Amino acid sequence: MRVERSGQVVRVRSMVNRHDVEEPMSEPKPKDKPFAISKWVVWEAYQRVKANDGAAGVDGESIEAFERDLKGNLYMLWNRLSSGSYLPSPVRAVEIPKEHGQGKVRVLGVPAVADRVAQMVVRLYLEPKVEPLFHPDSYGYRPGRAALQAVGVCRERCWRRNWVIDLDIRAFFDSVPHELVLRVVRRHTDERWILLYVERWLKAPLQQQDGTLMQRDRGTPQGSSISPLLANLFLHYTFDAWMEKHFPEVPFERYCDDAVVHCTTEKQALFVRDAIARRLADCGLELHPDKTRIVYCKDADRRATHANEGPTEPDQPQR
Repeated sequence: MRVERSGQVVRVRSMVNRHDVEEPMSEPKPKDKPFAISKWVVWEAYQRVKANDGAAGVDGESIEAFERDLKGNLYMLWNRLSSGSYLPSPVRAVEIPKEHGQGKVRVLGVPAVADRVAQMVVRLYLEPKVEPLFHPDSYGYRPGRAALQAVGVCRERCWRRNWVIDLDIRAFFDSVPHELVLRVVRRHTDERWILLYVERWLKAPLQQQDGTLMQRDRGTPQGSSISPLLANLFLHYTFDAWMEKHFPEVPFERYCDDAVVHCTTEKQALFVRDAIARRLADCGLELHPDKTRIVYCKDADRRATHANEGPTEPDQPQR
């Protein structure tokens, strides 16, 4: 089974007995349900969650345990989503060590399996609407794009421009303002159930390892099915589209909450960095003061010195 977009109609294609069966995502709304949600999309969402694997949430239920009554569990989830009665469980906090973090940890939020399926349902409805709008230099968590593509483009631009701003947003997934996330989602859908459930996921409490619940007024759990799409949608307006409007001559590559911006002079790099810092502050975010750096692209032809120097690749073309 796969989801396809045909014109303005998004369909789910399923291989049943070697024959393609098409079902529209917008099935007729059941008379006793306020929201029209396709059972086929719930099934496809489950298949994607299963392919991603992942740990159990606060209920301790693994994907294998969920599958013991798969039909019943998926029907119950569809029924609750369609009726408006769906309420997510708290998100389980899981600490993982940061790479080169000197003992620091990153906290992931792991939703229950049923919640991950529900989030994937919303993602399947919302992603086809927003994906075509995203900037070509946005590479993180997008279909057909990968970090290595961003690295390749970055390397070529470093050959042509002497300075880069290496940007890092401090604790992005813990800091993104809920109301601003909901505002950008509202720009692309008027489906009440999508807005309702996105808000509930954003506000779902985080359950610590000792069982205590931490209420959240900002942030989207890094580990949920919907967070990558919400992050890209938020940063599209906060950073990508803003850069294109205010600095159209300054190229960049963004991989979720990390970005590299290419400048011709150190003066320009300082100016652009400060402008980006103000823009992020207006959107409730902050540049990481230690991880954000201005770097000089030093090589055999560029021999100036700077506190931060980054050599380009040895197989660069002749300039």
